Amino acid sequence: MPDPRPDPRHARELGGVLFDMDGTLIDSEKVWEVALNDLMKHLGAEPLPVPARRETVGGSLDSSLRICFREAGRDPDTVPAHEYRETGEWLYDRTGELFAHGVPWRPGARELLGALHAEGIPVALVTNTIRVLVTRALDTLGREHFAAIVPGDEVAAPKPAPDPYLRAAELLGLDPADCVAVEDSPTGARSAERAGCAVLVVPCELDVPAGERRVQRRTLAGMTPADLDGVLREVRART
Repeated sequence: MPDPRPDPRHARELGGVLFDMDGTLIDSEKVWEVALNDLMKHLGAEPLPVPARRETVGGSLDSSLRICFREAGRDPDTVPAHEYRETGEWLYDRTGELFAHGVPWRPGARELLGALHAEGIPVALVTNTIRVLVTRALDTLGREHFAAIVPGDEVAAPKPAPDPYLRAAELLGLDPADCVAVEDSPTGARSAERAGCAVLVVPCELDVPAGERRVQRRTLAGMTPADLDGVLREVRART
């Protein structure tokens, strides 16, 4: 098999990098856990059981709301529209309060973003989190690191549909096949894979199954732009 590591004598193949946010760049899954359990209390129910909490990882706000209503003993399909909307707004507000206190970085994420910025490699933020909360997270992440931002409420279908990653590549003016997506969850990895990206998987809360277009790493610590170029080459050598 060809050596997938980048050869300094050859031009870089990597066109751009598409980062998930929660659990990939920042350790916000723990913030979401607090917010969701506060919501369960608001609904008069016990905290989410572990299997239900795992269901929410990488999902959209709508999917998380449905899980919370279900675990509170309510059929999500029968919740009145106004109550569903108001409950969503309550969750937005509570999560925003928690984000306002700052969210810790995942290991190596800040350094990798800085290195990509220094080398002029375009980067997009691709998340199921809604725009209003992404705006708050950018106070930690730094707006200057991203040439494009694709929040979950600005695409027709959120992850695991391919729409968010297709849109991110379009905004960068790139073919998804020339991009590496960095993800921590099964939901996000499926989304990026379906869009045609190479996927660097760095699990946070959940194990992520292997796949032909996926390369697994334990951490972003020590990761460089050249390593991401190597991820793309490795996936291309397989497919």
